[in-house]
Amino acid sequence: MKTQKGFTLIEVLVALLVFGLIATAAAEVGSQYISSYERVRDKTLASWLADNRINEIRLEENLPGIAENSRDTDFGPYRWRVTTAVLATAEAKMRRVEVTVARYREDRTEPVPIHTLSAFVGAQ
Repeated sequence: MKTQKGFTLIEVLVALLVFGLIATAAAEVGSQYISSYERVRDKTLASWLADNRINEIRLEENLPGIAENSRDTDFGPYRWRVTTAVLATAEAKMRRVEVTVARYREDRTEPVPIHTLSAFVGAQ
C-alpha cells in the first residue's frame, strides 16, 4: 500500500495565515520606521535653518528692529518657509527672536510648521 506524503489543506491554510500575520506586522514596523526617519530628518534640517537664521541676526552690526517677516528658501531637497519674529523685551537693548521653520509638502499649498527656536539678541 502506498502512503501519500504532504500537507493537508488545513495545514496549508494555517501556514498561510501565520505568514500573512507576520508580513502584516513587518509592513507596519517598516512604515513606522520610515515615518520616524522622515520626522527626524525634517526636524534636523529645520533646526539647522532656524539656527542659521538666529546666527545671521547675531552677526548683524545693529540691533534688529521689532518686526516679523518670512522668506522661502531651498535647503536640502525641500522648500522651506523661515519666519522670523523680533519681539521687544523689558530691556531696551535686547530683543527676543523667534524663528519658525515650516516645510512645503507636495499635497499642500501652505507649509507645515516643523521647528521653532527662540533666542535673545543684545546690543554690544
